[in-house]
Amino acid sequence: MDFSLTAEQKQIRGMVSEFVDEEVVPVAAEIDAEDEFPADLVREMGELGLMGMPFPEAYGGAGLDYHSYAIGLAEISRGSGGLGTIVAAHTSLAGNMLYAFGNEQQKEAYLTPLAEGRDIGAFALSEPQAGSDVPAMETTAERDGDEYVINGGKLWISNGSVADTVTLFAKTDPEAGSKGISSFVVRPDEDEGFHVEGTEHKLGDKGCPTAELRFSDMRLPEERLLDEEGDGFIHALKTLNGGRITIAARGVGIAQAALDEALQYSQEREQFDQSISEFQSIQHKLADMDTKVNAARLLMHKAADLKIRGDSFIKEAAQAKLYASEVSREVANEGIQIHGGYGYTKDFPAERFYRDAKLNEIYEGTSEVLRNTIAQQLLD
Repeated sequence: MDFSLTAEQKQIRGMVSEFVDEEVVPVAAEIDAEDEFPADLVREMGELGLMGMPFPEAYGGAGLDYHSYAIGLAEISRGSGGLGTIVAAHTSLAGNMLYAFGNEQQKEAYLTPLAEGRDIGAFALSEPQAGSDVPAMETTAERDGDEYVINGGKLWISNGSVADTVTLFAKTDPEAGSKGISSFVVRPDEDEGFHVEGTEHKLGDKGCPTAELRFSDMRLPEERLLDEEGDGFIHALKTLNGGRITIAARGVGIAQAALDEALQYSQEREQFDQSISEFQSIQHKLADMDTKVNAARLLMHKAADLKIRGDSFIKEAAQAKLYASEVSREVANEGIQIHGGYGYTKDFPAERFYRDAKLNEIYEGTSEVLRNTIAQQLLD
């Protein structure tokens, strides 16, 4: 058990931190206000290798371990929660689907441009009536010769309106429940029948477009099927399990940003002829905030360690995501309280951290579902 970072991990953290401080933090408020996909920043991250951190160099990735990837994503999220979601959806979901379940031809054709940052990825699973209840999905993929005809729609798809490659889930056997779900690779610019219905106006997570998608007699060649028919539900569960580590990282990054901002403000803000950091009540808030951030970070690394070792990490990923999600909201809330009235205005980033943090408790497994998962693992 070693709690120290390797030289490479420290180097990755320093490189990403420097990029975030110089390129992301100065425009984070602008991204939040305009809610436009930050294409220039994403392109620059691709050039730095940040869009394919955990993938082998053979597929255009940086070849980093999952600790380094989580560290990098936490730093990116410290600068912008929306940018953190862009990278997580692109890498942990779309990219990992192709890396884990794609054949060599699919990896070369679709994973490599994702890992190099030339393409953007999205993961299309959720539907209006099928969020946590995945088998309730209604999107179908009907076999027609050597093609599949896709009809239906998806909701809440991060990067959905800007994606070059989408990993899509649809029912190839509607009567078979979860065993009738399959997964596919979609190329929106190439596949007729792919439609973006619009994007959501969200509380936070700005800059990352969350799209509603519709498929109307969209034809996919059979070589776009990932793995075998009926494997899609297992693909989704395994991919989301790994993705929870990086949502924990997003939570850690946002919480760290809220703590850093509150710490600085408390030392600058004066009341009753002294900085408010001199008051014990403020010191206790800061102490609790720092303790929670570090505890969340340790849970994140525990899950990443098990994943790297090839051990089961279902419970640990759920715990990391659950705790880091709730901590990010709690720390951001205390950050607003320390800022007082200023924290409730857009003059300071404290309120943005709170809005960005809330999403962690909802996507890629709600806190309620994660508690079910943890309890099931304990009982089993």
